[in-house]
Amino acid sequence: MEEFYRIRRLPPYVFEEVNRAKAKARNAGADIIDLGMGNPDLPAPQHVIDKLKETLGKPRTDRYSSSRGIPGLRRAQAAYYERRFGVKLNPETQIVATLGSKEGFANVAQAITAPGDVIIVPDPSYPIHAFGFLMAGGVIRSVSSDPTPDFFLQVERAIRHSIPKPIAIVVCYPSNPTAFTADLDFYKDLVAFAKKHDIFILSDLAYAEVYFDGNPPPSVLQVPGAIDVTVEFTSMSKTFSMAGWRMGFAVGNERIIAALARVKSYLDYGAFTPVQVAATAALNGPQECISEMREVYTRRREVMVESFSRAGWDIPAPRASMFAWSPIPEPFREMGSVEFAKLLVEKAEVAVAPGTGFGERGEGFVRIALVENEQRIRQAARNIRRFLENAPTQLHNVVPLANRR
Repeated sequence: MEEFYRIRRLPPYVFEEVNRAKAKARNAGADIIDLGMGNPDLPAPQHVIDKLKETLGKPRTDRYSSSRGIPGLRRAQAAYYERRFGVKLNPETQIVATLGSKEGFANVAQAITAPGDVIIVPDPSYPIHAFGFLMAGGVIRSVSSDPTPDFFLQVERAIRHSIPKPIAIVVCYPSNPTAFTADLDFYKDLVAFAKKHDIFILSDLAYAEVYFDGNPPPSVLQVPGAIDVTVEFTSMSKTFSMAGWRMGFAVGNERIIAALARVKSYLDYGAFTPVQVAATAALNGPQECISEMREVYTRRREVMVESFSRAGWDIPAPRASMFAWSPIPEPFREMGSVEFAKLLVEKAEVAVAPGTGFGERGEGFVRIALVENEQRIRQAARNIRRFLENAPTQLHNVVPLANRR
């Protein structure tokens, strides 16, 4: 039987191959050190958990909530943007609470995309950036995700050769998976470019607070006039280690925010009210927990870069995000990122995310998440060292990517 239309537009989920390898190894008793999924292992702040408990189980808060987000939560997000970026937002017209940034992206795609509309998306990039629009019937034009002058040459070319003209461009800095960061000058050029070509900017800023070396990533909305063409998505998943709580935001251009709010009003009643109340407490309450989170990831980054290097695998130190984006070690490069990731699970008991899961240009790389403690990261490095020392044996019978049919 033929696949349904929207399912046909989705490629095979490459991460599933690695997940199956992990499950098989665990069933055989292996202790897999999972550095694949960006799933925070830190606890949510105690004052946030306390607020959740305080709000639970009351008739008023157990009822349907608001799909746009309760007013106090939207005001708290506006206060965060003013405090962190110096950007003033109207909580009534320029902010919508989402079920994480992923749901926000998927539903904004439904809200603004007509069949055949062209969207410019970086490659490699977080999958929802492309597939949200593919599921909505859109067409993807890929450009490099590196925020260099060449980025604008590629986007200019994509606009010139796309029929119809693209309606929007997606950016994500700090980037998942590459950990690239962008500065305010890049955003100034991006806003000018978007206005010149009459296209929208959709910015994913989920890793705004996970940065190193004392350089806070800016928001594109800091550029004067950016709100005319921009909607930005943020998330509480990484900032407050609240990934499972599914709490995020879309902010910016009133027309797109209104369209997103209207779509969401037909699809959901918003997050559970106690979760929204607790999220409000997170945004309005003590912020030391964010600095503590950042310090944890900084130490893990340093341990990973140092211990993996000693093991024989040089990992570029990320400037931000909770990921390292690393070239596959030379002896294994020809086999491709999926086969390498599966081999790493089987032979080193370490799981990473294959780069090709983030786009065609991700081939030759893997994404390594800082989601285990320092002791486990060092153990992963020891396992990898043994794996690399036995490289000729590990490569035996592995079919290179170029030779597969």
